[in-house]
Amino acid sequence: MKYIRQSMTFFIQEPTVLSLGKFDGLHRGHELLLEYMAEKKQQQKELKSVVFTFDIPPREEVHHVSAQVLTTRVEKEQLFQKKGIDYVIECPFTQEIMCMEAEEFIRMIATNLHVKYMVVGTDFRFGYKRRGDYRMLMEYADQYGYSVEVLDKIQENGRDISSTFVREEIASGNIEKANELLGYEFFVEGEVLHGRKIGKAVLGIPTINLIPPSDKLLPPFGVYVTETEWKGQRYPGITNVGCKPTIQGENPVGVETHLFDFTEDLYGEKVQISFLKHVRKEQKFDSLDALTAQMEQDIHYGRVYFNTGKGVQKN
Repeated sequence: MKYIRQSMTFFIQEPTVLSLGKFDGLHRGHELLLEYMAEKKQQQKELKSVVFTFDIPPREEVHHVSAQVLTTRVEKEQLFQKKGIDYVIECPFTQEIMCMEAEEFIRMIATNLHVKYMVVGTDFRFGYKRRGDYRMLMEYADQYGYSVEVLDKIQENGRDISSTFVREEIASGNIEKANELLGYEFFVEGEVLHGRKIGKAVLGIPTINLIPPSDKLLPPFGVYVTETEWKGQRYPGITNVGCKPTIQGENPVGVETHLFDFTEDLYGEKVQISFLKHVRKEQKFDSLDALTAQMEQDIHYGRVYFNTGKGVQKN
């Protein structure tokens, strides 16, 4: 897969099937778009699949609202690669793009990307003041030689599945529901960093530590049942998201995981931590002994969880 970013001079020679949008979280609604692209590629082997998105959520630039994302650029890139996408174009959301008329946007996309097929949702909007929609794409289809497929939103309990819906469920700590909407387990990815070694040296419970990017949406501070993927293998464990309020000093927001029956040294390694179930809220304990006792209870909860049906998964 080729990832094109920080450039307005994108051009693809091969004929393409294209989808456009934010694709934050790559949830089950997005999956319909990708399935259509895969079907077209299966029917016409010369086609290349292209996802067109922006380097920041447009509302962050337009409304000056800081936005946290379900998937960072690195995480999104990996998800698209797993789906077999050939090209991902992460267009800079510049003043030029923000003020571009919808008709000009269509011309740029259709000609530069050699588009033969487009697939979008009914709510897709583009161009200056969001004047463009799927109807406009269809209006210009003959002129630029492409066809348009418009897909209805899929729903869960009468509500459209959307990134906003997923974000709300994660923010409420309802990880299991969020995972249903995503179609996979919500995850955080990063490099294992050296911590203060309190878990292993003081509490006798070794942990690995990640500091997620500042724009990554995290679930509420608390403890979760998780699985950690490293080198294609998934390991069960328990994870705390938060600032370690029992530990003295200033602690950054982090993701700290204890892996069951695991002895490897993961410092400097890239891992992916998938969230399965919320256990409890983060809390401050009166002593390290009290913290240790609670962590042991959390670990017991996690072991029971995996022993009664979840199990360790292998890729």
